[in-house]
Amino acid sequence: MTSSDRVRLGAVGYLNAVPLVYGLERSPRFDVRYDIPSECARLLHENAIDVGLIPSIEYLRGGPYRIVPDLAIASAGPVASVAIFTKRPMADVRSIAMDTSSRTSVALTRVLCARLFEIEPRFEPRGPDLDDMLRHCDAALLIGDNALFLDAGDVRWKPEATNENARGIEKIDLGHAWKKLTGLPFVYAFWAGRPSALTAADVEALQRARDAGIGRPEELAREYVGPNQERQAIGARYLRDNIKYYLGDDEQAGLEAFFRYAAEAGVVERTAAPQFY
Repeated sequence: MTSSDRVRLGAVGYLNAVPLVYGLERSPRFDVRYDIPSECARLLHENAIDVGLIPSIEYLRGGPYRIVPDLAIASAGPVASVAIFTKRPMADVRSIAMDTSSRTSVALTRVLCARLFEIEPRFEPRGPDLDDMLRHCDAALLIGDNALFLDAGDVRWKPEATNENARGIEKIDLGHAWKKLTGLPFVYAFWAGRPSALTAADVEALQRARDAGIGRPEELAREYVGPNQERQAIGARYLRDNIKYYLGDDEQAGLEAFFRYAAEAGVVERTAAPQFY
């Protein structure tokens, strides 16, 4: 198989994506690269990859795309890896520093502020450095491994003023908040590409990779996080209990609700029904 016959697959370099790419690096059909979610979306929009594990909101910002059926990174409640860390009650939050690594999480934060928290904070893009974020804003959005392995009970932000005491931080799980708002699962990401990018056999290969990966939470967490046993346990529990890797009817209903709410909040210019390979 020549390089021109291979599918350029843009994956995400976070723990939650590991089960979806299980074995694909050894496949002669797929050429896999890893990036943060927002970069993965940019590469797909620019046709630098054929299929990407893109933030769900990015489906509305490019294309036309097709979604690989029955595959997603989703949660049906607490997700653990997408969270607002706040130094004051959410009702009193006036500014939120936004980790720009995933545009879906940014969009979800804006939807939840409008519909659940009923606040209109200032949103400030910043890198995922919690201490820096909380020096500039009342709260901070973190995603991925940065949020997963950060125990809010142990976090102390270090204020610049020497006469101000460090304060404890509350972690607001956005998967739980979405479920409270809608009663539906939330879909963070999925495989998407242009209509001709995948064959039926390719779709089946991606589904088989998921099926093989989700049965190995302890193994994959151990390989990903290294020898730290506490992190291994957190990672395995996360893969086993928090993340769901299917895109069924409930997940599709949650996705369509998110698209609709995001459009109503002005996060995107349009909404669209998901189209599948």
